[in-house]
Amino acid sequence: MAFEDEMLALLPRLRRFAHALARNAADADDLCQAAIERALKARDQWQPGTRLDSWIYRIMRNHWIDTARARTRHGETFVDAELGEGIGDRGDAAIEANVELGNVGRAMATLPAEQREAVALVLVEGFAYKEAAEILDIPMGTLTSRLVRGREALMAKLGEAA
Repeated sequence: MAFEDEMLALLPRLRRFAHALARNAADADDLCQAAIERALKARDQWQPGTRLDSWIYRIMRNHWIDTARARTRHGETFVDAELGEGIGDRGDAAIEANVELGNVGRAMATLPAEQREAVALVLVEGFAYKEAAEILDIPMGTLTSRLVRGREALMAKLGEAA
């Protein structure tokens, strides 16, 4: 199977992971597009015989971290010119976003980023613990503890915990 065909088959999973990271549809779409673009540009760095999905997930996560850092720096340095223009719309956008999200999506969105990443990779995407730990570049014990805390928080938020 050609590189592009394999990547195309991964698109639904990549979009799900992007949504888990970004918690915003527009940001998730941008993140997914940027990760695919970076993967295509760096395709000669991928080694055939290794897992393409793990490689692209790592690209996506690293880009998300870079984007989050840039936003933090931007927020500390600049004030948006449009800050006061959308005062009446801010509630409508939040309501529409919450309506679109399902119960699980809303519960996932409340998890800390570290737990959300672990849950998305292992429980949603089906990666083995070892693979997920490699993607996140953390020890397996750290992944396990984040996953346990994330799973417990999800169960409590969804009303399934005792």
